[in-house]
Amino acid sequence: MNGHLRWWIIGLVTLGTILNYLARSSLAVAAPTLKHVFDMSTQQYSWVVAAFQAAYTIMQPVAGYILDVLGVRLGFALFAVGWSLSNGAHAFATGWPSLALFRGFLGLSEAAAMPAGLKVVSEWFPPRERTVATGWFNIGSSLGGMLAPPIVIFCIFTWGWQSAFVVTGGVGLIWAMLWYWGYRSPRDHPALSESERAYILSGMEDEASSDAPRHWHDVLRTRDFWGIAIPRFLAEPAWQTFNFFIPLYLADARGMDLKSIAAFAWLPFLAADAGSIIGGYYAPWLMRRFKVSLLTSRKIVVTSGAICMVGPACIGLAGSPGMAIVLFCVGGFAHQMLSGALMTLSADLFDKRIVATATGMAGSAAWIGGLSFSLVIGALADTIGYNPLFVCLALFDLLGAALLWSLLRRKPARVAMT
Repeated sequence: MNGHLRWWIIGLVTLGTILNYLARSSLAVAAPTLKHVFDMSTQQYSWVVAAFQAAYTIMQPVAGYILDVLGVRLGFALFAVGWSLSNGAHAFATGWPSLALFRGFLGLSEAAAMPAGLKVVSEWFPPRERTVATGWFNIGSSLGGMLAPPIVIFCIFTWGWQSAFVVTGGVGLIWAMLWYWGYRSPRDHPALSESERAYILSGMEDEASSDAPRHWHDVLRTRDFWGIAIPRFLAEPAWQTFNFFIPLYLADARGMDLKSIAAFAWLPFLAADAGSIIGGYYAPWLMRRFKVSLLTSRKIVVTSGAICMVGPACIGLAGSPGMAIVLFCVGGFAHQMLSGALMTLSADLFDKRIVATATGMAGSAAWIGGLSFSLVIGALADTIGYNPLFVCLALFDLLGAALLWSLLRRKPARVAMT
């Protein structure tokens, strides 16, 4: 027996990710209400979304660097306090400009979630288990989105729209205290057995290469980084479209009321959970069954998810709201399958001392893609409709998979941080 503490640690990360995405998903669920309260157009709503995305995009590499310098225990706790307070501040918005301001603060603080999660994975899991660990903590992003509709709509009907942001922000403060109390690195954790510590460290001996670049900015000069960053740039528009625009699409294009949205809008995120978990186990299964290399297994997982993205491309052909939701479910499953493999590549390719920084930089590339596409939706959804835009999401992912195969063709280079 190697022990199971590492799985409790990733469970704690998963809970933090759930609360992170619950906070950010609250706006999308409340959007039909807030559009009426603040008399917002779809384009003005897209600017509110863009404020979060722009702040998140800029902050991800900064957050990653802070996590690498301060350590993930203190750094993650501080960022969690920040996103909890920022989300609660949404309750004081008086129009879309102030809503956008608070949304920007939320983006600055929530940017640490994925870099922190990948740093924990790189510290607590040997390479052969990393996609599994990433798959489990990555379900938090979809579980948060899944929980948001019933929680937010319950709050709106019971206490008013302001309460939705206070509640979804407040629970993050509790998690921040729990994280700071419960997390230590594998080398320092008093509850970690020697056998599990040895197992965690197995396979990590060659992670830092003596001839690797010695400065974090040298990451940008590696082919490995761009092999991750460009596919993530192309993949992220799909997930941000699902997170920020599914409720609006169901209301505007399919005529669903708020109660119907609460009843069904969580289903794509449940499917996304399945994609995260199955994608996590898919890579090691490929390695065992077909004897493929670590990087090849990641590429196959990404390609499989990209092919499944053909499903949401066909939403315009759906004859009913129910079928549209089914196709959104296919999209949620597909995206989280490929997304987990893409994110895990940062832990595979970069030294654990700089993995949060590298993940943050790749995350910035991803969010530039998501931000750009959200602005396109805001400008075009009311004129050409959503359907051509959904087709683009599938084409982006297929192109990203092709570029992944093209760019990552050799043994990974390790980048160490001074």
